[in-house]
Amino acid sequence: MKRIAITTLGCKVNQFESAAFASAFAERGCTLVPFHSEAEVYVINTCTVTSRAGQQSRQLVRRALQHPGARVVVTGCYAQMAPETVLDMAEQPVVIVGNGNKHLLVDAALSERQSDLVMLMGQIRRKTEILDLPVRRFPGRTRAWLRIQDGCDNFCSYCIVPFTRGRSRSLPLAGVLRQAGVFAAEGYRELVVTGINVGKYGLDLAEGETIYSLLDRLCAEFPDIRLRLSSIEPTEVNDRLLDIARGRANFMPHFHIPLQSGDDQVLTRMNRRYSRAEFAAMIRRVHAALPDAAIGCDVLAGFPGETDQEADNTLQLLTDLPVSYLHVFPYSRRPGTLAAANPHQLPGPVKEARVSRLRTLDTAKRLAFQERQQGRVHRVLVERRDRKSGLLQGFSENYLPLRFPGGPDRLHRVVPVRFDEVRDGQPFGCIVEELLEEKGESR
Repeated sequence: MKRIAITTLGCKVNQFESAAFASAFAERGCTLVPFHSEAEVYVINTCTVTSRAGQQSRQLVRRALQHPGARVVVTGCYAQMAPETVLDMAEQPVVIVGNGNKHLLVDAALSERQSDLVMLMGQIRRKTEILDLPVRRFPGRTRAWLRIQDGCDNFCSYCIVPFTRGRSRSLPLAGVLRQAGVFAAEGYRELVVTGINVGKYGLDLAEGETIYSLLDRLCAEFPDIRLRLSSIEPTEVNDRLLDIARGRANFMPHFHIPLQSGDDQVLTRMNRRYSRAEFAAMIRRVHAALPDAAIGCDVLAGFPGETDQEADNTLQLLTDLPVSYLHVFPYSRRPGTLAAANPHQLPGPVKEARVSRLRTLDTAKRLAFQERQQGRVHRVLVERRDRKSGLLQGFSENYLPLRFPGGPDRLHRVVPVRFDEVRDGQPFGCIVEELLEEKGESR
């Protein structure tokens, strides 16, 4: 019985794929162990979306290579972009698996035939079908990621993902429903619908499905499971999506919509296909339709050539909009992208200063959103108990990370929690027992 250690960097699609590896290893009778433990096989599912992610990927590979008797398997976007670098790091047999061949990873990892090198790369840009990677469980998680799509056709000028993930490819409807059914049978109470560009779901298939028809069908066929959308592009937020969010009780009022820049000139240089005015109108439309919805935005600070005025335009736009939180990243130069060749790269201190003030705005936005929600009762999926405080933790429908007292019998259940106060930036509340009684959810 082999011991398998898996570690994952990056996006929810990577996490889904690592869960598929874990499920397949378990079916083969293997034992999953933490990455810091002794194992016969170490799997590193890497990321390269930023230079820091690439650095972390290399560090994890080096850590695995410190176990000379183990088989080291490297996959993911860093392995896809820089297999030669991985080879240069290794003085022992290593397996490198490209993103288009992840379905072969478990067989390669468990193969009895040792060799100096196994490289399963392939041409990711030629892939026309998504890999079928079934998942049974997500170890240690109450929510499950439901991957419906892979790849991206947008080719934003700063982004390496189309080169590491290939073109947009969708999982056929039967596969999506089958995977959702597995998660339902395993007792998951919430599914996060995810992909690299989920809004393009179905456009490469001949089934007539879109992201909107799929979400509506998932809500209808799994009424006892909460559905949450991981991220969607601004141009893909429309009335059909808002109608689903308002009409389906199990669709969570939470939207993560990347902005990247609030200046029209920068958006053009980024190859983003909307204007600041269009983005603002879309956010206000979402807020008007669902006033309590959480709206998060990705922002990229310090894009090549970004002037002080262009950076100010981004800050002002986000200040004025009813967004709930920001994910702020400094621009990271990725070789092979158009932006990497731009001669007007900004110095680190300039990027850091712009990141800092956007993160200050993020703190203010989060606090303002929490204050608007205070005093209300939210349906919270209880995910874990904090070891230090003993309090339960979980997310509300609109993604408030609430903490509250309660017994272990509440874990992995959806309970009504009144949001009472904010302490040190953290929302706290208590279970409303009488609502539990009314809904038949008492102990």
